[in-house]
Amino acid sequence: MFAPRVALASLSGAADAAWARAGADHAGAAFLGGIAVDDQTREAARALVASDREEFLPPDPIGFVESQLDALADAPITPGVNVRAASPDAVSEAAAVCAARDAIVEINAHCRQAEMCAAGCGEALLRDPDRLRAFVAAAVGTGAPTSVKVRAEVAGVDLPATARTVTAAGADAIHVDAMDSEAVIQAVADAAPSLFVIANNEVRGRESVTEYLAYGADAVSIGRPSTEPAVRQRVRRAVDAWDSSEAGDPPRVDLGVDAQ
Repeated sequence: MFAPRVALASLSGAADAAWARAGADHAGAAFLGGIAVDDQTREAARALVASDREEFLPPDPIGFVESQLDALADAPITPGVNVRAASPDAVSEAAAVCAARDAIVEINAHCRQAEMCAAGCGEALLRDPDRLRAFVAAAVGTGAPTSVKVRAEVAGVDLPATARTVTAAGADAIHVDAMDSEAVIQAVADAAPSLFVIANNEVRGRESVTEYLAYGADAVSIGRPSTEPAVRQRVRRAVDAWDSSEAGDPPRVDLGVDAQ
């Protein structure tokens, strides 16, 4: 989906085109956002700003996505946009902008803030597979490469089952915030082998990169430290070292359980 197999993960209110361009020295992709693109999610974002959280709240969110992607037209990095939406129609509108600019659209099924969940996005989508399937289908229908950002350790949510759901809807990638359950990456990869699996959480250098790639991740993503050149360099070097290993890919980790 992108190379090198390092992504920069969206940072609320900070992950814009300038941030992506600054990180292009060691990353193959950058996910801008998250961008609240409809009335419900924008109202939730305003509530978060009122509680001192940084959020993108441009007057025209779709126009903002267009301008940010246009600013990266000549950048040596694959752009993506993490989209917060409460309806498939809103997803489709943002995805069409991404499709026209060869960018990845990423559906946000990750945010856990109560305001976003009440609006019907973030973790609320993880708990409603039928709605999530409809959101993915809406994005895929525009022709945009489609990723879904998810979170591990959500009560009542089976991430391997989620991976199968989004695969059936046509998604290309799943971006997993593993939290403290790194082994979930192998369970997801085994459940949906056609998905490009991006592993996120505490990606800092060789140890974390090796662990995630050994679990079957196709790429890793850097979150908060994505603004730190030293961290980006360490992660890139670790991915390159894995890829150039004379022994080839090391064996998958044995979980000792049925990964399905």
